[in-house]
Amino acid sequence: MSSPAPPSTPLEFLSGGPAAALHDVLIVGGGLVGASLAIALDRSGLDVALVEAAPPSALPAVFDQRNLSLAEASVNALESLGVMSRLRAPTGAIRRIHISRSGDFGRVRLDASEHGRERFGQVVVARDFGEALEATLASLPRLRRYRPARFLGFEDAGDACRIARLATDDGESRLAVRLVVAADGTASAVRDALGIPATRHDYGQTLFVARVRGERAPDGTAWERLTDHGPTAVLPRGDGHYGVIHGVARDEADAVAALDDAAFLERLQRAFGWRAGRFVAAGPRSAYSMQRVLAERTVAPRAVLVGNAAQTLHPIGAQGFNLGLRDALVLVECIEAAQAAGDDIGGAGTLSAWAARRREDRERTLAFSDGLARATANPSPLLAAMRGLGLLALDHDAALRARVVGGAMGYRGDVPRLCRGEAA
Repeated sequence: MSSPAPPSTPLEFLSGGPAAALHDVLIVGGGLVGASLAIALDRSGLDVALVEAAPPSALPAVFDQRNLSLAEASVNALESLGVMSRLRAPTGAIRRIHISRSGDFGRVRLDASEHGRERFGQVVVARDFGEALEATLASLPRLRRYRPARFLGFEDAGDACRIARLATDDGESRLAVRLVVAADGTASAVRDALGIPATRHDYGQTLFVARVRGERAPDGTAWERLTDHGPTAVLPRGDGHYGVIHGVARDEADAVAALDDAAFLERLQRAFGWRAGRFVAAGPRSAYSMQRVLAERTVAPRAVLVGNAAQTLHPIGAQGFNLGLRDALVLVECIEAAQAAGDDIGGAGTLSAWAARRREDRERTLAFSDGLARATANPSPLLAAMRGLGLLALDHDAALRARVVGGAMGYRGDVPRLCRGEAA
C-alpha cells in the first residue's frame, strides 16, 4: 500500500507554542549559493523563504571585490535563471589557461578552441554578481525574505516538519518548514544545530585578493603559477584589469598586508613572473585564511547542506562556488521530481536521491581540489619530478586534457539540466 501524499503545508503538523509562519522550503544564508537556490526554486511554485544576515540596504559581505571564476556549466545555468543578463560590469572570458609551478619543469596550456568552445568560463566581480543576484531576487513576488535575521536553532516538531527559530528586528520568530537548506557558509550555524561534525585541514596559507592593472590588457588567458606557499592566479577581468589571487605562507601574511602598493606589486611580479607583462598599479587588497572544512554528511531529517556549509574548498582550480551551485541545482531537480510524483519534498527519499546524485561530483571535485593544493605546495624533490612529468603528460595528451577540461568546466558526475544549457 502506498503512503499518503504529504500535505501542501506543514500546518497540520503544528501543535502548541506561539504561532509559526509556514513555508515549504527555508534557505538559511543569502550568499552566492543560497540566493541562486532561491532563484532556481521560484519556478517550483513552492512557498520559499530566505534568511539573510544583511539588511535590505546592504549586500552580504561575501559580495566584495574578489573575482569569481564561473565555469561554463555555471554560466549556462545562471544565464537560464536570468542572472547573467543583470550584470552591469563586463565579464572577462577565459579562453586559455596556463599552469606552471615555480622550480618545476613542464607546463600546461589549454585553449578553449581546441575543445570546440569559445571559452572555458567567465570572470565576474563578486560585488557586481551580488547586485545581479539581488536584482533577480527582488523580482520574485512569491519569495519571503527574512532580513536582517539570524538562525537560532530548532525546536522539536516530530518527523513531519522542522520548526526553526530566528532572531529578527521584531523579536524571535518561529518558522514551520518541510525542508531546511543550510547555505550559511563555512561556520554554518545550521550544520552545528543539526549535530553534523565537520573535519578541518589548515593549509597554512593566506590568500591576498586584488585588482591589478598591467602594461598589457588581458588577452583571455587565465594564469596559475604554483609555489611552495600557494598559488598565484592572474585572471582576465572584463574591465581591462587583472584579478589577482596571491598565496603566501601564513607566517608572512602580516608582513605582506603591511606592504605599500609598489612593494606588493614587486612581490607579485617576483612570484608570478612576466608572462602578462609588467604590473603597474594595484587596488585595495583583502586577505583570506585557507582551510578545508568538510561536513561528514550532507543530509539530516528534513535538512540538507549545500555550498560552503557542506564543503569549503581551497580556491585552487576555482571549484568552490561552481560546486555549490551544482549542489543547489540538483536539489531543485530532486524537489521537482518529488512534486511530480506526489512525494514529500523534505522526506528521506528526496534527500537520499539528492545525496546519491551529488556523490560523484562532490567526491571527485574534493579530491581534485585538495590533492592539487597539497601536491603543488609540497617542496619534496621527488614530488617535484613527478609533478613535472605530470604537467608534461597533460600538456601532450589530448585525451587527458579533455578529461581535465570537462571537470574544470563543471561537467562532472550527474550534471544538472541547467548546467547543460537546457531551458529552465
